[in-house]
Amino acid sequence: MLLKLLKTYLAPYRGALILVIVLQLVQTIASLYLPTLNADIIDKGVTTGDTGYIFRVGGIMLAVSLGQIVCAIAAVYFGARAAMGFGRDVRGGLFTNVQKFSGQDVATFGAPSLITRTTNDVQQVQMVVMLGLTIMVMAPIMLVGGIVMALQQDVGLSALLVVIVPVLGITVAPIVSRMVPYFRAMQKRIDRINSVLREQITGIRVIRAFVRERHEEERFRVANTELYETSLRVGKLMALMFPVVMLVMNLSSVSVMWFGGQRINSGEMQIGSLTAFLSYIMYILMAVMMSTMIFMMVPRAAVSAERIKEVLDTESSVVEPLDPTPLRQVAGRVAFSDVEFRYPGAQDPVLSEVTFTAEPGETTAIIGSTGSGKTTLMNLIPRLFDATGGTISVDGVDVRSAAGQDLWAHIGMVPQKPFLFSGTIGSNLAYGLEGATPEQMWDALEVAQARTFVEELADGLDTPVSQGGTNFSGGQRQRLAIARALIRKPRIVLFDDSFSALDYATDAALRRALVPRTKESTMIVVAQRVATIRMAEKIIVLDTGRIVGQGTHAELLADCQTYQEIVFSQLSAEEAA
Repeated sequence: MLLKLLKTYLAPYRGALILVIVLQLVQTIASLYLPTLNADIIDKGVTTGDTGYIFRVGGIMLAVSLGQIVCAIAAVYFGARAAMGFGRDVRGGLFTNVQKFSGQDVATFGAPSLITRTTNDVQQVQMVVMLGLTIMVMAPIMLVGGIVMALQQDVGLSALLVVIVPVLGITVAPIVSRMVPYFRAMQKRIDRINSVLREQITGIRVIRAFVRERHEEERFRVANTELYETSLRVGKLMALMFPVVMLVMNLSSVSVMWFGGQRINSGEMQIGSLTAFLSYIMYILMAVMMSTMIFMMVPRAAVSAERIKEVLDTESSVVEPLDPTPLRQVAGRVAFSDVEFRYPGAQDPVLSEVTFTAEPGETTAIIGSTGSGKTTLMNLIPRLFDATGGTISVDGVDVRSAAGQDLWAHIGMVPQKPFLFSGTIGSNLAYGLEGATPEQMWDALEVAQARTFVEELADGLDTPVSQGGTNFSGGQRQRLAIARALIRKPRIVLFDDSFSALDYATDAALRRALVPRTKESTMIVVAQRVATIRMAEKIIVLDTGRIVGQGTHAELLADCQTYQEIVFSQLSAEEAA
């Protein structure tokens, strides 16, 4: 998965990658050349007292060092640009794909996991790319070049490499292999702690209302401890690795000095050559050590890449048609024909055999007990989910045959939980109609019964809105969300229990104001309160996902037992009549 992800998202940076490799090759060759020059200064300059030779070769060493520095800086610069661009593109790809997900797809992953995958997981892979371009490219060049240069200095002493390198690999490999399952567990622990923290921040009022602070503290403590213990195990393995590597490096240095000293004593080797050979041994072991450091990060990056690819490779359950049917001059007639919906793997459907028609210029209300499928039914119209059976059509066109943007352009929807984006009241209203004028905004606010409280705010339309609209009351958020849906005068207006936070007077005033605004539109309303929907031209009564009654308030009151139970639980017989 990691290689596939790198191949896909590093392709645009092929030129930068080639340049980095060339620069790393030049600067590594320069590094490997310096010990040889140093050996020449010792053997041909210092021992013979040739000061001129020392200055000449020293000047060459300075020039080589300067070139090495320039190449190293340039390699890091272009490597960093490629790595940061890679991270940006992967995050962009994740965001774009998630935007195509249906509600069902988002629920499958969960919001905390999607956030972790887009941030922490991308960062892990990006870090490996960054280190890979600056270290991993250099390591094999330094390893091979070090061996070649060491052989040039003394072939006999180079036999030590046959022992040193395998010993280092054998000691490091078991440690790295044990890290993989811990890294996989660590990412899941991060998902879990994000999920718990998100719930606690969002539900802080409920937690305090039910005095559950201790319980939530315990939940967070458990999630935090699990992450701590997993991280500690990884930390211990990493802490073990460096002493092992350093031990092998130091023993290697001692061995080189011991056997090299004997070869100098026998006249088989020069002092300068031993100095250079010792440097090359360090280069070789340093290359192995750098590779080890990368390999320590690769397992975690591989796990992160799997999680990223899982999101990128997930096709939305709501698929855009290849040859969409255009929606022109939409009147807004919405027809359900034997519609069924069930979640994947569910034994029973949420909706079944749902058939009705919502006509333009009429209000179609949907009522039923909690869990009867009202919200699911509403979500099928704008294709937040796709029906698993039957058809839903707008003006005779199956919604699955229409382009998403084309369909949504004619729908104004107020969800069950109104959500406002951080910004201003004006910017939130502009979500409904891009480029909306202040006059259009005030008009929509007036219909939604929100103009009065917005005018009372010091900044009016420029009043700041916090994330989620938490600086407004529930009723104010609902009215602002209604104004956002109405501002572009859609042909189909969907209210999913959107009046529940309004008092009866505001509810009645809003419904009166909607009559002239929606007289040519199809209005579908989900409501719990009978008073909200009793004047609707058509009322659909749902019970466990099936239509058990359909008609006007008077008709249903006469012959639908389920509707009667709902009505008489809220109104007296006189009020119901």
